[in-house]
Amino acid sequence: MTEADTTLGYEQARDELVEVVRRLEAGGTSLEESLALWERGEELAKVCRHWLEGARARLDSALAAREAAEAAEGGGREE
Repeated sequence: MTEADTTLGYEQARDELVEVVRRLEAGGTSLEESLALWERGEELAKVCRHWLEGARARLDSALAAREAAEAAEGGGREE
């Protein structure tokens, strides 16, 4: 990823990726432009994947912390 890509938020990267895909599917671009669009799309996909992996890690951490807190409180015991 380029330095500029690391400053893109998930939604920005996703929206730009959607536009890249739309342009590629529409056709009518030169081979060179198509290759440049493809490369940009790959970079944007990496940015999106980075954000999603980070979100997944945060979610996993929050769930683990909640489970640990419930276990420490004796949660889950039936009376």
